[in-house]
Amino acid sequence: MDKNLYETLGVSEGADDATLKSAFRKLAMQYHPDRNPGDATAEAKFKEINHAYEILKDPQKRAAYDRYGNAAFEQGGFGAGAGMDGFASSMSDIFEDLFGGFGGGRSRSGGRERGADLRYNLEITLEDAFSGKTSTIKVPTAVSCEPCDGTGAKAGTKPKTCATCGGAGRVRAQQGFFAIERTCPACQGRGQTIETPCPNCSGGGRVSRERTLTVNIPAGVEDGTRIRLSGEGEAGPQGGPSGDLYIFLAIKPHPFFQRDGADLYCRVPISMVQAALGGEFTLHTIEGAEAKVKVPEGTQSGRQFRLSGKGMPVLRSRKTGDLYVQAVVETPQSLTKRQRELLYEFEKESSNKTQPEASGFFSKMKDLFDKVSGT
Repeated sequence: MDKNLYETLGVSEGADDATLKSAFRKLAMQYHPDRNPGDATAEAKFKEINHAYEILKDPQKRAAYDRYGNAAFEQGGFGAGAGMDGFASSMSDIFEDLFGGFGGGRSRSGGRERGADLRYNLEITLEDAFSGKTSTIKVPTAVSCEPCDGTGAKAGTKPKTCATCGGAGRVRAQQGFFAIERTCPACQGRGQTIETPCPNCSGGGRVSRERTLTVNIPAGVEDGTRIRLSGEGEAGPQGGPSGDLYIFLAIKPHPFFQRDGADLYCRVPISMVQAALGGEFTLHTIEGAEAKVKVPEGTQSGRQFRLSGKGMPVLRSRKTGDLYVQAVVETPQSLTKRQRELLYEFEKESSNKTQPEASGFFSKMKDLFDKVSGT
């Protein structure tokens, strides 16, 4: 049995256009495949609500549905469904809600096609991410043609209203009882035609050029952060609105620090003597300041020391992460004869108290294998 389209959208049969649109947006955002990857049930539900909205938002289709039900759209009636044109039309109602405009080129404003969105990859240092910076970038893009002011028509002339669609950008064709609306083939939906194209842009209304832009990078950004510059993408053809520029940040690997969210980690080698007797060392933090780290007597390799508030700032927050310093005890190499003698003397004087972990480990291992062998 065919599903009731009003029930699919969760609205009453007397719902107005605003209620229909609101219900469609809510459900489309909930079941969109990009938000439910691999979920076949969500994908099927998304197709159902798109089909329902495509019919109910159109006054003629809705009237036909109210009178004849789903039978009005069988066997080719009203296009037997929306197809891809209808899908794009429905999705345009929620595109900004779902993606914030990224992926442009299809959106239209008053019949004018929107320019494409652009992507720019920008690499910065960890220090840049810590303090923030202003960066200048050069972006090759399509900009509005100056001689024709983006209209595509030769200077001194203007685009004319399309005679085929009367400036509407769409034409209707009667097919039996129903009327089908399509994009105007003469003006491609722009509502205007150009009789004398601009020689500078060949009627396109835009030309290729490299633009220099300034990007403000806030402190605390992470690898993969996306910055949107509204209206800085490609100019739309023949005076259409510009798309957006999306800048994706990549942070270069740091020679000393590793980052995990707002916290930083680093490994510092210390001598065997310093680990045994204790002491301190001086470390430079990511902001360039010096910080002293105290090493207690008997420090083992791998021990971490926490420096509170010495990590990365949290984006759009007053919070700051911590710096974790891991001590790595370095074994001496290339010993002199005297150094070797001193170490042998130290070894002779050592006891279970001097190296409790090593002594306990081998003692436990011996007891375990004695039990296994039955000795």
